[in-house]
Amino acid sequence: MTNHDIYITRCLQIAKNGLGTTRPNPMVGAVIVYNDTIIGEGFTSAYGGNHAEVNAIHSVKDKALLSKSTIYVTLEPCSHYGKTPPCSDLIISYKIQNVVIGCVDDNPEVAGKGIAKLKASGCNVTVGILEAECKAHHKRFFTFHNKKRPYIILKWAETYDGFIAPMKKDEKKPVWITNTYSRQLVHKWRAEEQAFLVGTNTVIEDNPSLTVRDWTGENPIRVVIDKNSKLHSDYTIFNDDAKTIRLTNKDIDFDKPIAIQIADLLFKQNINSIIIEGGAKTLQTFIDENLWDEARVFIGNTEFKEGITAPELNGLLISEDKILNDTLKILRPHRS
Repeated sequence: MTNHDIYITRCLQIAKNGLGTTRPNPMVGAVIVYNDTIIGEGFTSAYGGNHAEVNAIHSVKDKALLSKSTIYVTLEPCSHYGKTPPCSDLIISYKIQNVVIGCVDDNPEVAGKGIAKLKASGCNVTVGILEAECKAHHKRFFTFHNKKRPYIILKWAETYDGFIAPMKKDEKKPVWITNTYSRQLVHKWRAEEQAFLVGTNTVIEDNPSLTVRDWTGENPIRVVIDKNSKLHSDYTIFNDDAKTIRLTNKDIDFDKPIAIQIADLLFKQNINSIIIEGGAKTLQTFIDENLWDEARVFIGNTEFKEGITAPELNGLLISEDKILNDTLKILRPHRS
């Protein structure tokens, strides 16, 4: 592993501190190195705040060292005015001569312009260090800008005998398939993604809140498919704990592929990631349209004998882990 690799790896590590707070901005990590020693670090602040490069530069106590230093960053420094001034301008103003970048920013407002500005000012710019790892880290951001839709995560829990829910329930609340720790992990995921989506039947049968309760973080935007406006305002999903978007037949043509229409609508709402929570019909809709990027499937150590069959998914198994007596499988599509 080269020094460049080591420092970009560190950038990736600290960048994860911004997960769930920077959206829709990318969660970038930046490291400043002088004489083979890290003298400054920063990651992207919550949306509207400083970018990673700004926080890294501000963390350096002796600013005189900056002109003799190298700044490492997971993503190309921005070159345009948004909520904050261009990071490339700040790098140039402090005369940082060496800039090492993990991957180019595909946002049309940047897309090589930051690199060009740095080079024009006389900076030595190196691009493509741990590029694959940086692109994977920025998967939500790149999916949003390149595919014009959110990064889509499918999530469900199924019993050991392959059911996602019982056929009948006595109460309008979830029937738990997984253990407490698996359910806490789901709340962590909610804090990490921008939105959560469920179908009409899930709301009617479970009356979920879809908020972050067993983890610290911001509640996601709740999205519910309500084709015929059957859901009344007393359902918990419509309380004031988080924003809720209701999709009815006024928003979607249900005689045409549904998932792609939902993705288009969410893109227009500037939502860059979403977890599809269910139920089985909603999940299968996204699977059948091949419109998903990642699936997180819990298999609980329980049996229903009969019930609603879990979705059918043919994907690449990326990992399989145990959470006490639960199994968590992570899958990705066969397409690139």
